Amino acid sequence: MTTPIGPATLDAGASPSGPVPHTPVEGELHLVGRRPTVTVDVGRVKVGSRHPVVVQSMTNTDTADVDATALQVAALAHAGSELVRVTVNNDAAASAVPEMVRKVRGLGVAAPIVGDFHYNGHKLLVEFPQMARALDKYRINPGNVGSKHHDTNFTTIVRAAIQNGKPVRIGVNWGSLDQVLLTSLMNANARLPAPLDSRDVMIEAMIQSALRSAQLAEETGLAHDAIIISAKVSGVQDLVDVYRRLGPLCDYPLHLGLTEAGLGMKGIVASTAGLSILLHEGIGDTIRVSLTPSPGGDRTEEVQVAQQVLQSLGLRSFLPQVSACPGCGRTTSTFFQEMADRIGVYLRERMPEWKGRYPGVEEMRVAVMGCVVNGPGESKHADIGISLPGTFEQPVAPVFVDGALRTTLRGERLVEEFIGILEDYVAQRYA
Repeated sequence: MTTPIGPATLDAGASPSGPVPHTPVEGELHLVGRRPTVTVDVGRVKVGSRHPVVVQSMTNTDTADVDATALQVAALAHAGSELVRVTVNNDAAASAVPEMVRKVRGLGVAAPIVGDFHYNGHKLLVEFPQMARALDKYRINPGNVGSKHHDTNFTTIVRAAIQNGKPVRIGVNWGSLDQVLLTSLMNANARLPAPLDSRDVMIEAMIQSALRSAQLAEETGLAHDAIIISAKVSGVQDLVDVYRRLGPLCDYPLHLGLTEAGLGMKGIVASTAGLSILLHEGIGDTIRVSLTPSPGGDRTEEVQVAQQVLQSLGLRSFLPQVSACPGCGRTTSTFFQEMADRIGVYLRERMPEWKGRYPGVEEMRVAVMGCVVNGPGESKHADIGISLPGTFEQPVAPVFVDGALRTTLRGERLVEEFIGILEDYVAQRYA
């Protein structure tokens, strides 16, 4: 059973259609405020509205380099990437995947590994069956499977997924959109008495490409709950618009992210802006922050940013949060900044052990404040906090635990003593 999608005024030749949105059955749960979806199992990681938003990332190594790729997969997983995608672009990469996966598992890393296919996925998945079995999910870009044999190549990938019991992500990207579909929609739009803006036609083409591809996958035999969809763009407002339009038209889980967020601060801010709007509206089931790393930069930064977006929105907790004041003329010393940074690093380093021993510790709030104006108040609001003396203030640092003054520190070992109090607090509260 199908239902029309998209503006009735635009028709690429065939009637665009997609699966009817899923109607939740009695007793079925989804997280409050989230767009209801089916649940897709990706190597035992559940993606969908019944489950927390999943953080994922992608390696930038040559997949044919087995050791380098295995180490980066492990690093991303240890940083908190719950799915890790790798490029499978040629014979060398495809033949290396099974050994790479074996080495990752040998490192004790269980994160599902996703294969990213463009142009030749229909050949590689058939010619390298061990690779097809080793991966936990396939990413298909319907704009890059070839125009001459589009449906044949696409269904070949889908049949490989069916044969190996793997889910797929149908990942539409407006930088590599199906040109036949786009041209048809543009021509149809030009014939209208009042043509739509070309941007609107582009967004409509992305939505139709995603949902037509999902329908073709299901007609080929892929299960409805084995499909995740993405429609990725580079601009924040475009990202918001395309997912707001796509969300109500299906019940597939949605993968969110800017396709090229950019470098450094620009990439972080743009990703945070776009993801936050959609996640706040209940749209999105798995996210990636696609940062362009500086040469030799840390790839795991994008994982940390994605986690912080979710934690700042109150959707998930990954790491105890440190509140620190921005500083002013009362805090001419940099000590409180250095202490806040040291505490933040300490918490991140301790989390691998704490996570297993102290359930709930990731929700702990820590305050490191720089002067008397807001220091005591913020420290009382935190689970544990310290108010450092500002310029010309008395050289004492009160420590508050669960809203009450616990002790007052003095001297040169403030950081070490506060960390000791912090360790005792964690052990007592979260044991």
